[in-house]
Formats: sequence, C-alpha cells, structure tokens
Amino acid sequence: MIIPTEKTIFSVSQLNRRAKQLLETHLPLIWVSGELSNLAQPGSGHWYFSLKDDRAQVKCAMFKNANQRLRWRPEAGKQVLIRARVSLYEGRGDYQLIVEHMEESGAGALQQAYEALKLKLHQEGLFDDANKQELPLFPKHIGIITSPTGAAIRDILTVLQRRYPIAPVTVIPVAVQGEKAAPEMAAALNKAQHFKQFDIIIIGRGGGSIEDLWAFNNEELARTIAASKIPVISAVGHEVDFTICDLVADMRAPTPSASAEIATPDLEEWEQALDVWQQQLIRRQQAVVQQKQQQLSFLQKRLRHPGERISQQQQQLQQLESRFIRSIMTQISRKQQQLDLQHQRHHHQHPRTTLRNLSEKLVQLHRRYQQAIEHNISNKAQRLAASAQLLQAVSPLEILGRGYSIVSNESGSIIRNSKGLKTGDSVSTRLAKGSFTSTITKISDE
Repeated sequence: MIIPTEKTIFSVSQLNRRAKQLLETHLPLIWVSGELSNLAQPGSGHWYFSLKDDRAQVKCAMFKNANQRLRWRPEAGKQVLIRARVSLYEGRGDYQLIVEHMEESGAGALQQAYEALKLKLHQEGLFDDANKQELPLFPKHIGIITSPTGAAIRDILTVLQRRYPIAPVTVIPVAVQGEKAAPEMAAALNKAQHFKQFDIIIIGRGGGSIEDLWAFNNEELARTIAASKIPVISAVGHEVDFTICDLVADMRAPTPSASAEIATPDLEEWEQALDVWQQQLIRRQQAVVQQKQQQLSFLQKRLRHPGERISQQQQQLQQLESRFIRSIMTQISRKQQQLDLQHQRHHHQHPRTTLRNLSEKLVQLHRRYQQAIEHNISNKAQRLAASAQLLQAVSPLEILGRGYSIVSNESGSIIRNSKGLKTGDSVSTRLAKGSFTSTITKISDE
C-alpha cells in the first residue's frame, strides 16, 4: 500500500526569501576579484555594477554608507578587489553581492602583505594590551613625528594651542609617504628616545589610499614603536584607515586632530572642574565651620563655673579621705588580729616548748620500749623452756637411758635391719653411758 506524502508548496516570494536566507546564512563575508562593468551611480548615492571575468559575471550593489569611505573613484574596466556578502534580491530573484569594501586590484597584494604582517606581529604579542603604556595626564613635552608641510601637523598644532598651550611641542620632520618614509620615521623615533625630554610622542599623517599609507605598515617601524619607552599615539589617516602602527602603538587616534585631544587635557575643562571643586570645598568648609560652631555652643552650655567644679571636687576629696581613713583603720585592725594569731602560733612552736614536749615524749617512749623488751624476753623464755622440755622428751639419750642402744657400721651409718650385714663385720654399739665394738658371728632375719 502506498502512503501518499504531503506536498510542500512555496510561493515565488517564499522561495526567494528561503533562497536568500540560505545564501546569507551559509556564505560569510568573502573576497572577490574581477573587472568593473555596467557601473551605475544614481542620485540615491548607491552604486550598482557587475563584476566579471572572462567566463562569468555577478551583479553587485554598494550602498551609500559603504562607498562614501572610498578615497578613489571606480571606473568601468578597472580590476578591483571587493569584500562582500552573498545575497539575493527577492523582487527580481537576482543573485547578487552586497559590497562593503572595494580596493583597486593592485592593492590586493598590499592587503595580503598587511594581513600577513598583522598576523605575525599579533602572534608575537606586539598588540597585547599588557604591553601598552599609560599616557601621562599632564604631558610636559610633546614630540610630533610627521611631515612639516601636511595638513595633519596644522590640525594637531591648532588643537594643542587651543587645549593645552602650556606644554612645549617639538616637531621632528620626516617623509610620511614613499620608500624613505618608514626608515625616516623609525630613525626619528629612536632619536626622540635619546633626547629623553619627551614624555609622549604623536606619529602620523593625513588620510589616503592604502598605497599612500603603506609606510605605516612597515615592520621595522612597527617594532620601533613597540619597543619605545615613551608612550606613542598613532594618528594615521581618517577613522576608517587602520595601519599596523595603529595596532602596536600605546594608543590609536582616529584622526590627527583626535591625537592632540587624546594626548592632552583640556585646560578650560580643568578650569571649570577646578571651579566646581572649589565651590564644593567652600561649601564643605562652611558646613564644617557651622558644625563646629554648633558643637562649641553645646559645649559652652555644658561648661560650669570653675568655683562650682572646685567645690564639687573638694566634696569628692573629703569623701575619698573618709573612705581612705576607714580603709586604713580596717587594714590596721585586720593586721593586728593576724599578728596576735601569729604570736600564738610562734609561742606554741618555740624551741624550748618543742624541746620540753619532745623530752616528755622520749621518756614515755623509753618506758614503753623497756616494758616491751621485758615482755618480749619473758615470752621468749617461756617458749624456750617449753621447747627444751619437748626436745628432752624426744632426745635419743633419753631413749638410751631406758635400756635401748644404737648400733652403727664402720662408716657410722645406723643399722636398722640385718640386711646388708655379713659375718665378720665390725659394728659399734652406743649405750646410755659408753659404747663398745663387736664382731658379727651370726646373722638372723627374725
């Protein structure tokens, strides 16, 4: 079974709008080179033309706000390089380029060289804000490196005279266009370093084409500006012109006149500010004085006559004297009691008293010791008599006295039975009184 799919149907305007969105979304700003043709410049100020090569062409539109920035007049048949956005004119369905920038084709190589040097110096960190020096608020000596005959120096001097006429200005004349311009400007900047009298330097010129301003895209000059110990303001061309010197300088001014404004304070503005600060200071001083007067008035109301304060202090002194006397008497009484107590303790602990007590105690101990010895001797004597009677009762001599005798062999061992004896052995017999030796002639086991 085939499931029917829903059709998506566009109107022509919807289709053109979708195509325009796709083109503008997926194609960013691009560079395109080609030959100008069919150039139209109506009264609206917009330019319409075609850009072509030997095999194709594309329609282009450059609106008034973009073409006013050009410093040269385009002509049909010229080779140009444009930066543009890809778009579509919905009303006619025409694919076209919206041009934001245009330069002569010869300038394309310069633009590539500019971008290459810009990338190189950027990667080395010469554009980093961390390397930028702060400009002095009130410069003491201003150095200007530029052409002495151009409009730029007149504009700068005019602004400096109006804003900050108190600072001396030194113009270091150089070429600002051509092959010698960049080396001369670099040498002038190095020379200014050796003078050690400038605390700010302006380097620049008026506007022009990329070829006219090319000296300010010189690598040697850029590195000299970056290495300068004196803050440098770059003032090259008009606001739309941007050079390598603008990127490495400590401050970029959009125009030469603006560089003079950036480099100096406006004395009239400072005078006005000082007037405002002076008025604020006066008001604050008046407020402080008024506050102190109020505090003084309050303190005067609280201030009493010296006689009254003396009388009050005398009363306080009398009270303190009475309290002191009572405290002293109490201390004396307490110390007297402690002294009496110590006297009693010392009397009881006097050496004569202690010696007498010890003598009496020694006599008592001697008597008790003698009684204990006598009692102990009596007990020992009784126990000894009892033990002697017990020993006497079990003594062998006592047994012998009853008619018994003790027989021993030649080695002195007592003979208790006939075993181990043989005929002819000598034995000793002990009696209660005396002993004798005999020889065994007969042995009986009974």
